Amino acid sequence: METMHKLGRRSALGLAATAALLGRPMLARAQGQTSVRLTLPWLAQGATAYCYVAREMGAFARRGLLVEVSRGSGSVAAAQAVAQGQFDFGVVGAGPLILSAARGLPLAGLATVNYDMTMGIALRADSPIRSARDLAGKKIGAVPTSAEFPFWPAFARRAGVDLSGSSIVQMDNRVLERSLIDKQVDAITAIGSSTIPVMQAQKAEHRFIPYGSAGLSFYANVVATRAETLRDKPQLCEAVTEALLEAAALQLREPDRALDMFVKQVPEIGITSGGRENARLSQGLMQWTMLAPEATGNGLGWTDMDRWRAMTDLVMEFSAPPDARRPEPEALISNRFAGRVKLSGTEWEALRGSLAPYGRMLG
Repeated sequence: METMHKLGRRSALGLAATAALLGRPMLARAQGQTSVRLTLPWLAQGATAYCYVAREMGAFARRGLLVEVSRGSGSVAAAQAVAQGQFDFGVVGAGPLILSAARGLPLAGLATVNYDMTMGIALRADSPIRSARDLAGKKIGAVPTSAEFPFWPAFARRAGVDLSGSSIVQMDNRVLERSLIDKQVDAITAIGSSTIPVMQAQKAEHRFIPYGSAGLSFYANVVATRAETLRDKPQLCEAVTEALLEAAALQLREPDRALDMFVKQVPEIGITSGGRENARLSQGLMQWTMLAPEATGNGLGWTDMDRWRAMTDLVMEFSAPPDARRPEPEALISNRFAGRVKLSGTEWEALRGSLAPYGRMLG
C-alpha cells in the first residue's frame, strides 16, 4: 500500500476544514445588489482569471451581482464547500464534480468553461523518470483535495505503474511545485495549467506526462452550484454563468487586457516576482483547452453529453467508492445556460495559431 506523509504547515484537508468554519450565509443583500460567494478550485491564476475579469469589466455588476471570489485548495474541496453551502457557486473540475455527485453531494453543473483538465505527472527536466512505469518505487507529492489526485490510482493502473514501494507525500498546494524543484519528491501529481507556469516562472525546466496518455481525459473547469440553488434561483444561476462566460470571451479576444484586469483585481500578482508571467502562461494553457468542438461549434460553456457520460464511466470504474451511485449526466449538468456567448470562426482560427505554443508545453 502507498504510505501517506505530511509536508507543509498544514494539510490541504486542514485548509478545507478551516474554510468550513469561515462559511457565510448565502445571498445576502448589499446596497441593492445580490451578494454572491464564489470559490476557485485553486489559487488565483490566469486559468481562472475570468472570475476576476468578470468583476473588473462590470459583467457581474450589470447583472446586479456583488461577487466575492475566494481562492481554493483543490476541486474536491471546492465541490464540498459549495455542497455544504459555504459558497454559492464554485469553479470545479469535471472529474471531481462527478465524483462528488457520486458520493451523494447535491451539486449541479451550469457550464463547462474549458475542455481538458491537463491532469498529469510533473517532473524536473533532469529527472531519470522517462515514462509512467518509472514512477514505481518513487516519492510522489500530491494535494489530496486537488482535481487530479483522485484519479492517480486510475492513471497508475492504466499506465502499468507498480505502486508497491511508492509513497504519496501529502502537502499544501502552496508548496507543491517547490517540493519538486527542491528535490524533496521525485514527481508530483498536478494540473498542467497550474503547475507548468509556476515552474516556468521559477526558471525550473520541466517535463509532463499527461493522464490522457493512459486514456484518462476529463473536461476541466465547470461552473457549479447546489442543486437547490439551480431549482430555486435559476435566474441567479443564469446571471452568474453568463457573466463568467462573457469574461472568458474577453480573455480570448484580448488576453493582455484581461491580464491587466486580473492584476488590478489581485495586485499581488503584479508585484510578485514572475507573477504576471505566471498568469500569462496559465491563461494561455487554459485557453488552449478551449479550442474544442464543443465551444467552437456551439458557443462557450457547451457540454457534449456523450463525452460527459464517458467521463462518468471512468469515475465510476476507477475512483468512486463502493457505495457510490452513478449520477445521471442529465441531472448533473445541462446546456441550459451555455452557448449564448460565441466567437466567430475567424476568431477561433486565429486563436489556434496564437495558442499553439501553449499546447506544446502540455506534451
